[in-house]
Amino acid sequence: MKWIGYSNAKTVEEAVKLLSQGNNKAKVLAGGTDLLVQLRVAPQRINNPDLIVDIKDIPELNEVEFNSESGLTLGAAVPCYQVYQNPVIAQNYPGLIDSASLIGGTQIQGRASIGGNLCNSAPSADAIPILIALSARCNIAGPDGIRQLAVEDFCTGPGSNSLKQGEILVSVNLPAPDPKSGARYLRFIPRNEMDIAVVGVGISVTLENNEFKSVRVALAAVAPTPLFVTEAGDALSGKAVNDKSIELAGDIARNAAKPINDMRGTIEYRKHLCSVLTKRALTTAIERANGGTVNGH
Repeated sequence: MKWIGYSNAKTVEEAVKLLSQGNNKAKVLAGGTDLLVQLRVAPQRINNPDLIVDIKDIPELNEVEFNSESGLTLGAAVPCYQVYQNPVIAQNYPGLIDSASLIGGTQIQGRASIGGNLCNSAPSADAIPILIALSARCNIAGPDGIRQLAVEDFCTGPGSNSLKQGEILVSVNLPAPDPKSGARYLRFIPRNEMDIAVVGVGISVTLENNEFKSVRVALAAVAPTPLFVTEAGDALSGKAVNDKSIELAGDIARNAAKPINDMRGTIEYRKHLCSVLTKRALTTAIERANGGTVNGH
């Protein structure tokens, strides 16, 4: 059995220093629900790390702060249960609640974080589509200082992302919701819980005079990375909120998807699900934008 070192960083600067010295053989531990499984089952997939850097005690990574002007800052180590139990998040970002309450089962949600789900960068990740839909940005610290990156630009391939050696995701920032806006995340899975999405869809809308002022659509599990479907927003902007527009969004999502055949579904099946889930998610995002609730949020 290989010996792996462990360090419990107390500051962002300390974590960056440890990761920078790790020669690409250091890994970050937040909740550990992905990392610990990978270490046990397939350590070669994560470059057989020599050092684990625990970041759970860093204050900035546990921050949950909402401001009506600057929006929500969510630390990368904040566990999912703290997200969906937070009344301020539930009121302002119900689409994020949809996602946080679906990641694993109750025990997993006590440890897993939105930031960790993003950094694991799986194409099927439940957190990433709704973050893209909500225009979230990553706050990244590294040897060269702080930088920001849109979530849609963060993932670069299955299990890979834009973090450079020595860099750490500190938090994500979600803009304050616009008036008459709503969002929704939906996925399809073969079992009721603790399964990987066959397709996931995150959508946000802003309405004005019964027209779409803006629409953002993102898909999971149908491309090498979570897919930001910009053409859906372009096509629906300025159009009336009606069944025809919703049908158009479903068609665009279906055509944008680039899935593969695997044990969880065929290409055609996944494309069909993209259309169905996009129309359902868009319909319920519109309901939320008009002041309604879905699943209590």
